[in-house]
Amino acid sequence: MMDFLNEYGGELVDKTLEHFFISIVSLAIGILIAVPIGILLAKKKKLSNAILTTAGVLQTVPTLALLALMIPLFGVGKTPAIIALSVYILLPILNNTILGVQNIDSDVKQAGKSMGMTNFQVMKSIDFPLALPMIISGIRLSSVYVISWATLASYIGAGGLGDFVFNGLNLYDPMMIFAGAILVTFIALVTDYFLTLVERRAIPKGLKVSR
Repeated sequence: MMDFLNEYGGELVDKTLEHFFISIVSLAIGILIAVPIGILLAKKKKLSNAILTTAGVLQTVPTLALLALMIPLFGVGKTPAIIALSVYILLPILNNTILGVQNIDSDVKQAGKSMGMTNFQVMKSIDFPLALPMIISGIRLSSVYVISWATLASYIGAGGLGDFVFNGLNLYDPMMIFAGAILVTFIALVTDYFLTLVERRAIPKGLKVSR
């Protein structure tokens, strides 16, 4: 074990940071796309159902196949991996955002409008804060997905801990496989724990989400 760490310790650190970078950028892009769209679509049930169905179909495409489809469009490396992973994690965030807004008590929204709030103000001051716990729940789920799936990004030259896993398989080196897999699991668990804490603090004081 010590010999392995002496030989690959520096590379493990680099690959862990690379893996985290790919995952966090993909997650951030997914959030920036899915949350605003989800809030806007929440008031249009037919359209939201159609969008969710489309996103659900995209998620049935195997991750490796989606990554491979990015190569003719964007080549190899981090860019196609981040684009593919961002698309892949849209569904949980989008779904939870829509459900979070739709489950808000209509009386709360009506009270805001009766106070003279515009639609934008209602969305900003009522819809988003009250739906936030549900949104973060979707982000938690997506974070675990993207960290796990980022391992496959190694196949298209994006780097990350997948390099250790697949090099270990090619070289029949169990230690390389275990090192990569354990670190991926560790990153996923730490991220999930952190977002769990954020989720618990996300409910605005004095407000409750109707479930």
